[in-house]
Amino acid sequence: MTTATKMRSGSIPAHDAAPADLEKLASYPHVIVSWVDDAGYPTSVATTAEVDATAGRVVLAPPAGMPIPTDRDINVMGSHIRPQEGIGYDQRRYVQLWGRSDGTAFSPSRAWGWDENEVPFFEYSERSVPQSRRYLAQLSEEKGRTIRPKLSPFWLALRTTRLPFLSATAVPVLLGIAVAASHGAFTWWTALLTLIGGSFAHLAINVSNDIFDTLSGADDANTTPTQFSGGSRVAVYDLVSIRGLTQLSVALFGAAALIGLLLVAVTGSLTLLWIGIAGIVVGVAYTAPPLKLVYRGLGEFAVAIGFGPIMLLGAYVVQTGRLAVEPFVLSLVPGILIALILFVNEIPDRRSDAEAGKRTLPVRFSPPTIQTAYLVAAIVAFAVIAVGAVAGILPWPTLIALAAAPIALRVHRGIKVNYDSPYTLMAVMGTNVNLNLVVGGLLLLAYVATIVVTALI
Repeated sequence: MTTATKMRSGSIPAHDAAPADLEKLASYPHVIVSWVDDAGYPTSVATTAEVDATAGRVVLAPPAGMPIPTDRDINVMGSHIRPQEGIGYDQRRYVQLWGRSDGTAFSPSRAWGWDENEVPFFEYSERSVPQSRRYLAQLSEEKGRTIRPKLSPFWLALRTTRLPFLSATAVPVLLGIAVAASHGAFTWWTALLTLIGGSFAHLAINVSNDIFDTLSGADDANTTPTQFSGGSRVAVYDLVSIRGLTQLSVALFGAAALIGLLLVAVTGSLTLLWIGIAGIVVGVAYTAPPLKLVYRGLGEFAVAIGFGPIMLLGAYVVQTGRLAVEPFVLSLVPGILIALILFVNEIPDRRSDAEAGKRTLPVRFSPPTIQTAYLVAAIVAFAVIAVGAVAGILPWPTLIALAAAPIALRVHRGIKVNYDSPYTLMAVMGTNVNLNLVVGGLLLLAYVATIVVTALI
């Protein structure tokens, strides 16, 4: 690759120069003119420019002692950046024009650039990923060895498995154990194994989802991933191969299955066996063919079942060996709230999901419908608590969880305001995750209080 070619490669695809590009150049008081000299070295000089966007010409002030060549392409660039002490930079933007000059007048033929007000920095970075991968592939070919980006083992494991999302497992499992304890059944080591086994299953599902989303092209098409959406992207960034992800997923599923079989052997419960099988089937079918539930708009329902009745009832059955109405009713609450986490997290991914044929609910329905659906589902979750307590199915202290309702309203308002802005929506997504944690925590405290009061009476 020649120096000129390297200089002309851009993160945003180049396009034919248009009047709008020249108008952008006119907004900069100074420009940099660059070219490759006769010895093959890049050369740059600062100057000023008068732009005639209508005529498609730029008149460059002749730089003193360094004439602009007329026998080769030159690059004219205007840029701006503002340093922010203790933060970094903002207001970043640039425009580059390529073409020929007659010594003063410059007629651009190609243009490209970036304006942070039009494309946020994180999206700009994601759009640069394909170019980065091509560069590393070419470098690997030149060096005769594979060159890939690297993370420390700890951060790579954290990112690959999406470990922080294990709160979605902890809430229903701990609630299932708490309900069983309130019924007089609790064994600490089987409770611990249940939490570990459920965590392994969750991590395995996370990894398998990344595999199928990468293979389908959904992750590659996504240029606006956030802290809460877009998957781990370790395969997109070439941090881990598909083969490596597959091996990890199989190992995690294997560990979850071994713990599940041990618990089945200890409890002697075939009900637990079927719950475990159902959990793995639903988790894999979430993105894996042929069902690909999330691609058919059924992802929220799969998550509601998996992280609601399956997780909570499974934890309850480990302790008691039987099913019951109370844990089933309670399981609807985390099931709905965790499904709402997925529901909101799909909003910034809806355009790339649509491109990849991933017909999630935010892809299928209009913003007002999605916003209303969130509010209705949240109301249903809190109604389950209220009705369950009034009907005597759930203990009265569980009504304390209704105190978290304002958080759901805050998320609903945030969705309406930030629906089309992935990076401001990210704070709303974080609040939505906290909603599940707060409700789950309050329900857990309610059951602890019920257990203590029962023991004292």
